[in-house]
Amino acid sequence: MKSVTDKTTTLRKAVATSTLVANKEAIERLVRNDVSKKDILIVARIAGVQAAKQTSALIPYCHPLAIDSVSIEYEVGEEKIVVTAQVEVVSKTGVEMEALCAASVAALTIYDMLKPIAKDMEIISTKLIKKKGGKSQFQEQVPEGFQAAVIVTSDGTSKGTRKDKSGQVIKERLEEYGIQPSYTVLPDDKEQILVKLKELCNAGVALIVTTGGTGLGPRDVTVEATEMLGGREIPGIMEAARSYGQNRTPYAMLSRGIAVQVGHSIIINLPGSSNGVRETLNAVFPAILHGFPMMQGAGH
Repeated sequence: MKSVTDKTTTLRKAVATSTLVANKEAIERLVRNDVSKKDILIVARIAGVQAAKQTSALIPYCHPLAIDSVSIEYEVGEEKIVVTAQVEVVSKTGVEMEALCAASVAALTIYDMLKPIAKDMEIISTKLIKKKGGKSQFQEQVPEGFQAAVIVTSDGTSKGTRKDKSGQVIKERLEEYGIQPSYTVLPDDKEQILVKLKELCNAGVALIVTTGGTGLGPRDVTVEATEMLGGREIPGIMEAARSYGQNRTPYAMLSRGIAVQVGHSIIINLPGSSNGVRETLNAVFPAILHGFPMMQGAGH
């Protein structure tokens, strides 16, 4: 199966339909319950719900999901029945296949129970109508001229004795969104970091991402430098990052990084480890980009 380890958990929904056609008399008898196999639509609804829950057992590469909701509804016409299945889950992956399975099996159950009196039935279509949730729902349009900066704070990297990995990870992720950030390496010196942060804020740089100096070491001072800017803290950003990280390593709780708004700039402190950086970026992107139109007066 495809790995979904790095994905974030979001509300996901999917709606699918399956359409069965039959002769008018058979449909009328189904509606009147004038059939040998009684309560066809009720049984088909139960079958559809069961199918949604068993999708991963039927389709090899589907992930097992703890489904939160399945509904099966019918639109009964003169010579057709349209089955609509809606499935919801709070998970890392979508429920499109669960909805398709639910609609398909409900239609197949109707077919099976109606076939003694309808020899000319046909399931003419099964299709996904819509899906919602996941990273694609929260993509943000990066405005033209959007400026970003990456600051690596490390004594070793600034002296050339340690190769930077974390800053490169941040640069690559930003470039995926069409953002070309500036790149600076500084020692773990609070005053130098503060001067650089002020310079970038005054220059109108929208997103400033630091890496390093968020731990408990005596030279970890990036957080203190950021606090000296006196900005407005955005606690939810790092709450999301630490929650995501804590599910992967217990050491995530030892990061002191903060996120603040200073004027029209957002500054976020990422850990110094490349794994910590990747996990934080997975947790906050692309949703963090929604903060910039909000600062211009747009709503949620």
